[in-house]
Parts: sequence; structure tokens; C-alpha cells
Amino acid sequence: MAKVHLPKGTRDLLPAQMHHRLAVIDTIRSVFTRFGFAPLETPAFERIETLMGKYGDEGNKLIYKILKRGKGAERGETDLALRYDLTVPLARVVAMNPGLALPFKRYQIQPVWRADRPQKGRFREFYQCDVDIVGSKSPLADAECLAVVGTALHELGFHQFTIRLNDRRLLRAMAEAIGAVDQETSMLVAIDKLDKIGVDGVRAELGRRGFDEAQVDRIFDMLDGGEIPGTAQIEADLDTLRGYAEALGAPAGCIKLDRTLARGLDYYTGPIFETVVTEPAIGSLSGGGRYDGLIGMFSGRDVPAVGVTLGLERIFVVMEELGMLGDSKTASTVWVTLFDEETRGDSLRVARAMRDAGLNTELSLEPQKLGKQLKKAHRAGVRWAVVVGPDEAAAGTVQLKDLHGDFKGTLPLAEAVARITSG
Repeated sequence: MAKVHLPKGTRDLLPAQMHHRLAVIDTIRSVFTRFGFAPLETPAFERIETLMGKYGDEGNKLIYKILKRGKGAERGETDLALRYDLTVPLARVVAMNPGLALPFKRYQIQPVWRADRPQKGRFREFYQCDVDIVGSKSPLADAECLAVVGTALHELGFHQFTIRLNDRRLLRAMAEAIGAVDQETSMLVAIDKLDKIGVDGVRAELGRRGFDEAQVDRIFDMLDGGEIPGTAQIEADLDTLRGYAEALGAPAGCIKLDRTLARGLDYYTGPIFETVVTEPAIGSLSGGGRYDGLIGMFSGRDVPAVGVTLGLERIFVVMEELGMLGDSKTASTVWVTLFDEETRGDSLRVARAMRDAGLNTELSLEPQKLGKQLKKAHRAGVRWAVVVGPDEAAAGTVQLKDLHGDFKGTLPLAEAVARITSG
């Protein structure tokens, strides 16, 4: 038999992992909803011209292209592509729906695909959890995005994280200060690699991209806090933005101004932000910023926008490594045993009653020895076991056992349901 393998950069998520994953998604979704964001979904793939040219040269190389059908496929032609992120599809949606009431606040939790090199916390298929505000230039819109990230991470149990804050206009002014406006993108791409290759690596990268030694020295002087001509108001606005975000719920002190933050995507135009943790070293947990020009590429009209994404895969990896996920193995609260063939109908009736009461209930499918069924329930992490033997069936009662505690007793079914529901 031939061996079977997963595609590189993907993974299967078994039930124990999915229980945790869904709980994390539910927490994030509840925060998004609490901040007034409405849900949106878009197709897994887009027309290729929708995606190309929005992410820079390096991003374009990571887009998964889909072959045309028929003879076009034979010639290697493509007309569709898997979505690279959720922001560009949102821009398309807004352009195609000019009647949307603005500002439009949406959240989206869906997978995206990138033909990247897989490594720890970096997959080729992964989920993004996005919030965006379209149609407002107010700094409060940017502050809402910062606050929603800080609140979501705090409610997931994170207490040591930093939201790095910068502004693309500062970086543009740096390029102007060294006489390299036409090389701004090259400068940003190099600076964006600081966390990966360090100062020496970025210096070498800038040299390879055509910057001379004096320009490189000036870049690092400005990154280290040196004066950037004409940007005093921008930096003051960033400090004000930080205050707004904290007033809206971002944990005090978690937002740090950081000139080295670049964010590699081409479409950012103003404040940019990224969240990192010290341990484990895994890269950013979130990223985003203001992109006032992107929607205009599709609609031909000026529509300001700002957004941020939480990277579910990296959050999940960090929570696993830091032991933040607990021991939950199942979503079931109750396990109804099957005593024998004669009491099968009674077990079915009890399982139905538990489910009708809103209790997640698993039912034994085979009448095995009672001890074996209880061991299965305990191993699965289910708290309550319900036994319906001939005596209980005749009396209209059940045996109820707390597999995580000391309680054990025979109760009428309604009382058993009430006992489980009350905890």
C-alpha cells in the first residue's frame, strides 16, 4: 500500500485540538461582535486580477494560482487564484456594493492560502480573524482596531504581549530624507526583515538593493530615534492614537511606538500595527493598518479604511506551548450508557431528554460491560455518566455519577437533568 502524506504547510486537526480551536474562535468572535463588527464571508478564490498587484512583488509570488479549464489548462493559463488575505476581497465587496452604509464594520474568520515556506507557526493554509472599518478617516477607527486586538488577546489569557505601532508616513519621510523616494518599497522590504535577519542582515540587504553606506547609516539613525524631518505631528498623532486605544480597552502599556515596524504589504498608507509575544519566538500574532487607497483601486472613488487580522494558527501554537488550553478532550457533558438490549429504548429516551435540555450528550452504541463504558466516558473527559438499568427503567429514574467528583445517586430523570444543568 502506498504511503499517504499531508501537503506541506497543512495539518489535520483532530477532535481534541478542534475543541480548543473552536473555543478560541468563539472568544475572538464574541469580542468582535461586542465591538460592533458584523460578519461577512467571501469565496475561497477570486479572479486573478483582483489579487495580483496588491501585495508587492514578494506577495505576488506567494499567490496560489488556479489553472483555466480545458485547453487553457493545457497551456498553463490561469484566471483564478486562492485568496491571499481577507482584506483585498473586502475591498472588492465594498466596490461591488456601493449602497453599503458607511462606516461599514465587518469581521471575517476564514482560511487563506500562501505558497510560503512552511516553518513553526507559518502554514500554507491558515485562518485569519479580521476586523475592518471602511469609510472613516477618524483615528477612533484605528483605535477600535488596536483595542479589539488587545481585548481579544487578554480574554484568551495573554498577559505578556506588545502591540507595535508605527506609521507608513514616517517611513516615507525617511525615504525622502535620504533622497530615495523611488526606492521606498525596497527600503520597506529590507526593514521588514529586521526580526528575521537582524541589523547586520538588513544593512547588507539595503546595500544589495542599491543604498549607499551613508544612506544606510542615516536610515538606522532615524530608526533608532533620530529626527525624521517634518514628522512631529505624525508622531504626536500616534501617541494620541495609543491613548484612544487604551481608553477603548487595550491593556495599559501594551502599545509601543516602534519606528522599525514596516509591514511589507504595499497597500498601507498610514498607521500600521503588529502584535508580538516574547516567548515563544514565533513572529507576529496580529497585523494591520490603514489602507486608504486600496478600495479606490476597484471602485474609482476615495474610500478610507483600516483593519487588523489575528493569526489564528500562531495564536493556537503559542497557547499550546504555554499550556493555556487546558485538558478539554470533548464538548460532551453527559454520557448515557447502554445497559442491555431490553433497556435500549429507555437509554434512547434519556439521551433525547438530555439533548432537549441543551446538554451535549454522547450515547453508548453497544451494550458493553458497565465498567468499560464508564472508563470510556472518563477517558473522553465527560463529566456526567447516566445509567439506565432494568430497575431504573421500571421506576422512571436514572443513576447519575459525577466522574470528576464524588456525587453518585438515583434520581428521577427531571431532577438528574436539573442537577447536571446546575453544575
